[in-house]
Amino acid sequence: MSTPTIGARRALPILTPDKIGGLTRELADVIEYRKSGLSANWIVGCPLDCGYCVRHLFQNFDMKVPRRLMSDEDAVRRLVGHRYFRPHQTPIQLLNRATDPMLPAVKPHVFNVLRQLDKQGLTNHVLIITRWRVEPEDCAVLNSFTNLRLTVLVTHSGIKDERIEPVDSNIAAASLRTLYEHAERYRTVLYWRPIVPGLNDAPADIARAKELSQCAHATVFTGLFFRKEIAAYYEAHGLEMPYEDTARRKIMPEAAEQRILDAFEQDASWGALFRKTSCGVAYAHGEADYNGHYGIRELCDICPPEQIARCEAAWVRPDVKAVTRDARELGATGPVDVTERAIVVEGLDEPPRYYLQHGFGYQCHDRAKPHHYRQHGRAGIGWKAEDGTPAA
Repeated sequence: MSTPTIGARRALPILTPDKIGGLTRELADVIEYRKSGLSANWIVGCPLDCGYCVRHLFQNFDMKVPRRLMSDEDAVRRLVGHRYFRPHQTPIQLLNRATDPMLPAVKPHVFNVLRQLDKQGLTNHVLIITRWRVEPEDCAVLNSFTNLRLTVLVTHSGIKDERIEPVDSNIAAASLRTLYEHAERYRTVLYWRPIVPGLNDAPADIARAKELSQCAHATVFTGLFFRKEIAAYYEAHGLEMPYEDTARRKIMPEAAEQRILDAFEQDASWGALFRKTSCGVAYAHGEADYNGHYGIRELCDICPPEQIARCEAAWVRPDVKAVTRDARELGATGPVDVTERAIVVEGLDEPPRYYLQHGFGYQCHDRAKPHHYRQHGRAGIGWKAEDGTPAA
């Protein structure tokens, strides 16, 4: 079968070594291990101007024209040759921090990388996150990959303040419907984010999300990533601060979550709803969560029964000796514990912790940065108690 292609475009230029040298070290480092996967970011620059974009953290928000840091082929080699990459196991993300992968000048490169990975026979999960236009011909390309477990997550917030989000959310809504209508080999997820109290969590916003959930294989909702660099942008542009403080984790206040859950529980017409990205992705593919969230049982209270059964069947508490051996090889210091909820380590940054997490299919936490009950992995802002309020 011939592979569908998108109309020919000139390849994006590759930045010179001098230009790359002027980028922050984090931005110039093409491969980054994030919770949802080993992330390849070989293209930087985006014109969409979302005020809360993580590009603020890399000091390149003003870079509007996408440019490559290396060839697509080199990006693939860098990815599959990474010390933390496991064929068929490590989840992969493409271009999730410095551009939108479906921009017209960017998506041919995304499709090229997907084609190269697929030709290697890799069956890894691959996540692509977009808020831009997706056309039926794009779906034909996405359906052409026969090995990869591909998921397109469509970011939709419904934020109407153009100073915060200049991109009309109707674009994302149309892309979601197109993706869902044409999905054969890939899956699509409604990425309902960022939810900010008073900005886009009114009954009409929740009703809109419910409507769109019918056009996705799963829906994931989450809050705002509000770091000091993003707060500085808000202040410089006279935007109302969404919170008094910043945080290293996403902010999703308890009251805002409860409004969403109340609406979800009162109306059976919602699609499947999840708090965590990997949970939604796994459900969309009919698999157990690869991040081992089943150990954090309070996360599962909204999951479909069939998904809970999948995760329960796959969830195995790992042997502490095997975990300790692997953790020590990665540089862990101090005690290594395996609780009913997670592996708990000391002295490991996020990448090696995610390596352990994806290897054992079991949550892996830093003892110094605990995940509190019910607010698991989220900032304490908007919660009544530091360790989460008790379940009713």
